[in-house]
Amino acid sequence: MSLPTRLVRTNGVRVVAGVALLASVALVSGCAKPSASANVYTYGQAQRDQVVRNGTVINVRPITIQNERTSGAGVVAGGAVGGVVGSTIGGGTGRTLAVLGGAILGALAGDAVEDRAGKKDGLEITVRLDNGETRVIAQEADVPLALNQRVQVVSGAGPTRVVPVGQNN
Repeated sequence: MSLPTRLVRTNGVRVVAGVALLASVALVSGCAKPSASANVYTYGQAQRDQVVRNGTVINVRPITIQNERTSGAGVVAGGAVGGVVGSTIGGGTGRTLAVLGGAILGALAGDAVEDRAGKKDGLEITVRLDNGETRVIAQEADVPLALNQRVQVVSGAGPTRVVPVGQNN
């Protein structure tokens, strides 16, 4: 094998390895997920005084909770993978077009996957507090709640949470 051919193959392997590394970093950086769970506290919310108000659930409605925006990791990773796959097709100008097309299609697919991953099932819970006030709180659907159930509305150190009376917080 001649030196130029060996360099092209070595550089091609380095490019593929670099793209794979970039895609991995992008995917990992996009894995930090915010939580709307009644059972999840951040370190900054722990060991803080909170207000507890008792009430009764008067309505529960299923909702979808989604991230406000994507991190871009799906676009980067999808574009990188699509470009690598496109580079295996054809040669010359055809290969260049395949790389560009693969990168664009991969970026679109990666963004769609990240968008779907950022959605969670939730509940919109309407609570009539014992003092007569009515509150509506949206949270993940990880704590089962039913109509006429006695609950506690916990607030003051971050998000407001609705938990059944008697549940260990």
